Formats: sequence, C-alpha cells, structure tokens
Amino acid sequence: METTDLARLTTYFDRIVRQFQLPDRPASFLVTHLLPERPAFVRAVAGLSDLRAVLPKPKSISHAARREVERSFSCDTLSRSLFAAPDSAVMYLETRAADTDVVLLDVGGYFAPVLEALCAQFSGRILGVVEDTENGHRRYAEIDKLPCPVVSVARSPLKDPEDFLVGQSVVFSTEALLRGRGDILHGRPALVLGFGKLGSSIARLLHAKGVHVTVYDVSPVRRAQALSQGFGVARDRDRALTRAGLVLCATGSLSLRGEDFSLLRNGAYIATVTSSEDELELDGLPSGYARSAAGDGITRYLTTGHYFYLLNDGNAVNFLHGASVGPFIFLVQAEILAALRMLVRGDLAPAMHDVSSDDRAAIAATWLDYYNR
Repeated sequence: METTDLARLTTYFDRIVRQFQLPDRPASFLVTHLLPERPAFVRAVAGLSDLRAVLPKPKSISHAARREVERSFSCDTLSRSLFAAPDSAVMYLETRAADTDVVLLDVGGYFAPVLEALCAQFSGRILGVVEDTENGHRRYAEIDKLPCPVVSVARSPLKDPEDFLVGQSVVFSTEALLRGRGDILHGRPALVLGFGKLGSSIARLLHAKGVHVTVYDVSPVRRAQALSQGFGVARDRDRALTRAGLVLCATGSLSLRGEDFSLLRNGAYIATVTSSEDELELDGLPSGYARSAAGDGITRYLTTGHYFYLLNDGNAVNFLHGASVGPFIFLVQAEILAALRMLVRGDLAPAMHDVSSDDRAAIAATWLDYYNR
C-alpha cells in the first residue's frame, strides 16, 4: 500500500473510532484474514478495546502484515481444534484475559462450538460476539439458546459491494489457474453450488464470460431466484455433478461430501470461496486417490479410471491472487467496530442482532468522504 493510501486509511479509521468511542474498553480477541491492508483495521480494533490477541486465519496470512501486527500485538495460531473442546477454549481465554469483560470478533463461527461453555465457565464475562461471514452467521444462528448477544454483519447491505467483488476475484483466480496450465473456462460447463450473495455473483460473472452455468442450492427459494435470473437450475444435484467441468463451491458449509468426488467427470476442476474444512470433506474421499501437483495452485487427484483437479488445495481460490476487494472492505470493517460498541453498551438480549441503519448510514457517509474523490 502506498504511503498516501495508508495515511488516508489511517485517518479514516481514526474518524470511525472517534464516532464509536465508549468510555469502557473491554478486552477483545480478533479472528481475521491478515491481508496486506489489515494492520490498519487491527489498530482500529485496539482503539476501541484492549486487544489481547489476533488470531489470523491460517490460509490467508500476509507475512509482512503479520510481522507488522506482531510488533504491537500478540498473534496466536488459529485452528478449529483450539475452540472445539470447552476446557481448552476456556483455558485459552483465561491465559489471555482472566477476570475481564471480553468481546469476540469472529470470521467463520470459530467460537460457536464452545460459546455456551465460555459464557458459563470463563472467570470474566463474555459481552458477545461479532460475526463477519454467512458461514459463521449460520453457525451461531443454529445454537438453540444463545448464551450472549451475537451481532452479525454478514447480511449487511454494506457487505454487498464486498460480496460482489469477492465473486469477481474468485472467477478471476479460477480462470488464471486454468490458463496457467493451458486450459480455458469456455466449453467447460460450470456448476455453482450455493446461490447466496457470493454464489449468485459468481454465476453472473461466469455467464457474462460466455460460460454455461447451472446452479444448485438446498433452498427452493434460491433455486427459484436463480431460475428467474435465467440460470439453469439442477433438479438432481448428483447428476449435475457428473456433467460439470467446473464446480464452484459457495455454500458456506459442506458442499461436497467424500462420496461426491467420485461422481465428478474426468478432468473436472473444483474451486471454493472459503476454507476446505468448511466446504469439502476431503478426509472422506474414497481410498485409492493419489495426489500430485498439476501446476501452480492445482492438485490432481488420480485413481484408476478417474481424476479431477482441486484449486488451491480446496481453500478460497481468490487468496492465491491477494483477494483484494479495494476500499469497499473498509465499510464492513467499520461496521464491525460499530457492532463492538453495541456489545459494550450491554443492553442487547442473548440473540442475533444487526447493526442499526443509522450506524450504517454514518459509516457510509464517512467512507464516501474518504473514498469518493
């Protein structure tokens, strides 16, 4: 990032922090993609809270950004297993923030499996969670009785530009990898699994490139939406898998089970918009498949009579090329800060919440002052 761009970003976040400042500063834990521009957001989180640890998502870490963040904050290793068992999760928080008020800033529902235990057993107090993704939103929404408030920005209108641009970056990276091994998108029927904001963006962009696109979603409402927008909609998911030359997984949950891989036609490519642990059951792949490199960012899975290609080891394919969505990401990051303030106020019931329309409007107005020049 150029010096002038960094200065503008810093002053933007300084202004956002002033807008949402509160006298009480809770401790916080921040799960984040640690991309090149992210240290400015990390500092903004520290402007509103006592940031006890940054937990970078393991498949999206810029080493330069990590070095910069580590100069001021603790960076801990993040994994699903860290927050899979209540005892280890509680112990982790105790070592970092015993007897304090804590806000958990999440990307992907990492704290969801142990949230009840954290609220019941931690020596301090969990004020709540802020969640950034659709996948994480679903993980928290599935908890029968939430033990604390969860503020989700996953479905915010301020996230729409980011979702559209993420879709663009997924299609760009997928095409770049195919071209890197002398292949192209055209003539390769695509199946998009999931027709949410990301899936619909990917489907539209592939269609605009002249690719034949079929959509499948578990929701009949979304299937109807896809049909109304001119896409082919698979009546039978398994049959659609046998016909697709490119499968884009955008469900935010499990897209392909282990037994599904054997349905893929020979030479099919698979790409995802999130981590392999969320979208793909690779551990359930039938025995006999051998892995080998088939080009930069491409792995061939081969067994007798069958082979397919997996892009970026099943992790978000766009992270191979930076996954940049420009300054629009700063809208969502500011909304996360507004959500943090909501939790500190302490007047939210243990349920799912949205940031208010007034706060979103204030964020958008501030952002336009800096990025509509």
